[in-house]
Amino acid sequence: MFRLGRSSYLQGFGGGGRGGNFTFALILVAMAFFSYFSSSEHNELTGETQRVALSADQEIALGLNAAPQMMSQYGGEDRNARDVARVKAIGARLVERSAVARTNWQFEFHLLADNQTINAFALPGGQVFITRALYEQLDTDGQLAGVLGHEIGHVVARHGAEHMAKEKLTQGLAQAAVVASGDHGAGQMAAMVGKMVNMKYGREDEIESDVLGVRFMSEAGYDPRGLLHVMAVLKKAAGGKRQAEFFSTHPNPDNREQRILAAIEQAFPQGLPSGLEK
Repeated sequence: MFRLGRSSYLQGFGGGGRGGNFTFALILVAMAFFSYFSSSEHNELTGETQRVALSADQEIALGLNAAPQMMSQYGGEDRNARDVARVKAIGARLVERSAVARTNWQFEFHLLADNQTINAFALPGGQVFITRALYEQLDTDGQLAGVLGHEIGHVVARHGAEHMAKEKLTQGLAQAAVVASGDHGAGQMAAMVGKMVNMKYGREDEIESDVLGVRFMSEAGYDPRGLLHVMAVLKKAAGGKRQAEFFSTHPNPDNREQRILAAIEQAFPQGLPSGLEK
């Protein structure tokens, strides 16, 4: 993102020779790591110390500003008022009756008109979306709560801000590689490796969101096994004609099912209580 004028800066650190390149590269590396590790915040809900690139207010503003564009990419808000109200009501119940109520995120839940792309996603700050194509595959309120609870997990765990912080670190290290070697190809390789690392973290984030989804569903009175049905829907979609965009960022459902079952067993070692809504 930030492009430095290489020739002018190098003159201040030993000229344009190899030694000057290396010195400047070390400075870029130090700056990248300092920026990354100085952006730490404690997440009271997850108990983790995170590296984040945005403040909570910035995340909320970013999500609100990006929401209209994201909605337009999926055909806008669905026109079925009853279904829209159902999505909003279940989302609100998840927020109000779980630990999420103690946070300051500004949640809004949207049903998108796209009836071809199976997807659900959340923007930083609390904007949560599900497409008509995925909505139609869900039979119960508990299953819909599973999808929305998972996406709420992304928001409260601040995965978007974490990813942005990692991207900034990756960009800084890639720039340092270019300066040190004088080879643009080396910088491209460093950036590629960085993206692979970030993808690994992204998949771990999906698992964390499943675990959080189980927690929020249960606290709100929904049977967390509804999330297992969602995994079955995704597996079925993978072999069908519909585009399951979920798979571009989400791990294989088979891998996630085991983690969901483990999360349920850990939360309810004596078995699920009676009265949970399916």
